[in-house]
Amino acid sequence: MQIKDIVKKVKQIEIRTRKKTEATLMGQYHSAFKGQGMTFSEVRPYQFGDEIRRIDWNKTARFREPFVKVMEEERELTMMLLVDISASMDYGTKTQLKREYVAEIAASLGFSAAGNNDKVGLILFADKVYKVIPPQKGRKHILSIISNILTADYIPAVSKIDKAMEYMMGIFKRKSLVFLFSDFEDEYDSKMLRVASKKHQLLGMRIFDEKDNEIPDVGYTLLYDSETGEEVWANTSSARWRYTFAEAQKQKLRALEEDFANSSASFMNINTGSDYSKLLYNYFQKK
Repeated sequence: MQIKDIVKKVKQIEIRTRKKTEATLMGQYHSAFKGQGMTFSEVRPYQFGDEIRRIDWNKTARFREPFVKVMEEERELTMMLLVDISASMDYGTKTQLKREYVAEIAASLGFSAAGNNDKVGLILFADKVYKVIPPQKGRKHILSIISNILTADYIPAVSKIDKAMEYMMGIFKRKSLVFLFSDFEDEYDSKMLRVASKKHQLLGMRIFDEKDNEIPDVGYTLLYDSETGEEVWANTSSARWRYTFAEAQKQKLRALEEDFANSSASFMNINTGSDYSKLLYNYFQKK
């Protein structure tokens, strides 16, 4: 992508997601994750420029001179976005590639966090961690995260979710909101899910294209695995072959849902053609 195309794409995503975020998600996010706010610290004499609404009227009346309440921020929340950049995420048969869809969801989450004055960080991973953007606040930071998701080199390698979560837990000791984006096509250690969900609030988001689950009848064709490079010929005209493939995918999904449930972690299965905002709204509402 050319730089001007990247800037245009990021701007389009910002416009779409900010409208959606402000209309439906930000309020629910704030209600669900009240990690940011103001708490009383002390009382001191009034100084020029202090806000009138901070005046402690009881103490002012008692001492006959103005005093103000000093407030401090409560502990802020940190949101970490773990994004799978293995080659299978650079794929799509509808209007968006998986990576573009992830960028939109990440933008909605990021702007919700920014509206709550929370920090957002990003980890891009495949067979290892390739890039880390430390948590920061603000609109420009969210736009940078969107750009990085869109422009990353998507790696022809098997994704290692375990390594990404282990890395994240090694660096971020404080409890965080963790959103894990992947198509979960590769194997992982379910024990790592349990460890991560004990330390952090974890939501796994399986991003899939409809052709990931069911392959249409396109005759005798060569199927190529973009991560391993493996090639195999398949007779997609065979109803039995298509049924076996679809059932295997359903079984994999059931196992994935069970792993997250057993780990006390949340899970979403999201088609790139669906409205993710409704799913996130319901998630925030439950929290």
